[in-house]
Amino acid sequence: MNILEPQAAGAGSGSPETVVSIRNLSVQIASDAGVQEAVKSLQLAIARGQTFALVGESGCGKSMTALALLRLLPEAGRIVSGEIHLGQVELNGLSEQGMRGVRGGQVGIIFQEPSTSLNPVMTIGQQLIETLRAHTPYRGEALAERAAWWLKRVGIPEADRRLHDYPFQFSGGQKQRIMIAVALAAEPRLLIADEPTTALDVTVQAQILDLLADIQKEMGLAILLITHDLAVVKNVADYVALMRAGEIVVTVDAATFFSAPSHPYARQLLAAIPTFAKRGRPLSAAEPDAAAERANAFGATSSFEATSATQADAAARQAQVAGADPVLVVKNLSVSYSRKGGFWGRAADPVQIVDDVSFDVRAGETLALLGESGCGKTTTAKALLRLLDKQAAVGGQAHLHGQDLLTARGSRLRQLRQAIQIVFQDPYASLDPRMLVGEILDEGIAALRPDRPRTRRTAQVRSLLDRVGLPKNTAQRYPHEFSGGQRQRVAIARALAVEPAVLICDEPTSALDVSVQAQILDLLRALQLEFNIAYLFITHNFGVVEYLSDRIAIMHQGKIVEAGATEAVLAAPRHGETQRLLAAVPRL
Repeated sequence: MNILEPQAAGAGSGSPETVVSIRNLSVQIASDAGVQEAVKSLQLAIARGQTFALVGESGCGKSMTALALLRLLPEAGRIVSGEIHLGQVELNGLSEQGMRGVRGGQVGIIFQEPSTSLNPVMTIGQQLIETLRAHTPYRGEALAERAAWWLKRVGIPEADRRLHDYPFQFSGGQKQRIMIAVALAAEPRLLIADEPTTALDVTVQAQILDLLADIQKEMGLAILLITHDLAVVKNVADYVALMRAGEIVVTVDAATFFSAPSHPYARQLLAAIPTFAKRGRPLSAAEPDAAAERANAFGATSSFEATSATQADAAARQAQVAGADPVLVVKNLSVSYSRKGGFWGRAADPVQIVDDVSFDVRAGETLALLGESGCGKTTTAKALLRLLDKQAAVGGQAHLHGQDLLTARGSRLRQLRQAIQIVFQDPYASLDPRMLVGEILDEGIAALRPDRPRTRRTAQVRSLLDRVGLPKNTAQRYPHEFSGGQRQRVAIARALAVEPAVLICDEPTSALDVSVQAQILDLLRALQLEFNIAYLFITHNFGVVEYLSDRIAIMHQGKIVEAGATEAVLAAPRHGETQRLLAAVPRL
């Protein structure tokens, strides 16, 4: 039986009150391909003060379960069976007006992306007051006072003043804190946290998780945590339900889930988590036979199998890379944005984002650029790609194959752009939704390799798509027809289309679940071994860094504060910022 009642979890006669119980919930989604069962006979129960983690790959039905609980399913979705009890109240039997009292009042929700969850044309204070007015007895001046109290409670400084600010005036971490304040303002009994830390760096993630834990203790909250980050689950969850294809395949206490995973799928997910100990081995297949099968699917032979090289082979490769000349050399790079004129038109001081940054990358090497959000990592990448020429003042030097990247113009710049490409964090936003995938890939080749005839470009597109493990009909389909992991493969294929010497990967796996992340990391390793590409890997995921990088550079407030070989930096960090980042990393 998949349901986990608090009593069955060993709570005994003094077991806590069950806040929510779901029995035999089934949800169907209608589409052009027919009716699909998104959630199948799901059962779970969460008690007061407990954190219940619902984990699984993207598309398995986690978020659909949360939306069904709140009766917020898309138009094509419907609950076909089951009961959802919030205390003694059966939610499926409530009218829509009754559900309005539940949403926000009895059940709060924190969505994954606060930038799209907060209303951009309303102040933070207005959005908090809206919830308080709907679900609490506060009125008049007490509304603003309570709204400021919640802002202060979630760690927003100068709460009284900042009530009048808009969402765009806050950082990503602050926006997530504001979402927590809105979700908890009416002091609900259940909080649904849907991927609340996925896009946050490790220090902000740690702050958000600590904040939720503190408030949970104060209020006795029941928390349904929806996530694919197993390290977070181990650190905060009491119980874990593993979901696959709409079904819960195992429900168990968190300690048992990690110490003695009984289900093969649980073992597969744990094996796919990148760590330093797994360097040189494929992540996306736990068994040798499966690894060989995936290698054939990618079209990789010797180069993919090389990821299973012995430690001696890995050491030899590192020595070879270390002895090579740098492909990209960056010296004293600086980027600053000018501010609007001050009083009487006097120019304000520019805002320095990147300050005196220097590094180099060799062919076949992966340099990881690490740091908190806002430290200047992505700005550095955009400056090297010449994407900031009209927006910012860029100084210093950057040489690609010995040629000055920052001063090149015309045909010379086009040649250099062929040699340096980027894979962005969000494949949803980086692919044109109006173009077929084949057209997206052909566009880059036609622009930067104009000497190639259409027939050769078409053959190259087919080869690239096969190389990154996508179906044969991919070129004739639109980006929206693919999953997030498949879209990221398209983005990688587009970057490789012009055969670059340097590939900048800007958080390419941060929004992907652990199994898809494993596939993308295996693909990047195979491609690097085959084409000897230099990677500049921008990320805040230390597991990915441990697994993939040869060297690490730590950025803080626009400067590189520490750099060195991956093993050396991880084992003996010298700078306080590096030590702080490592201390915040959730570990399995």
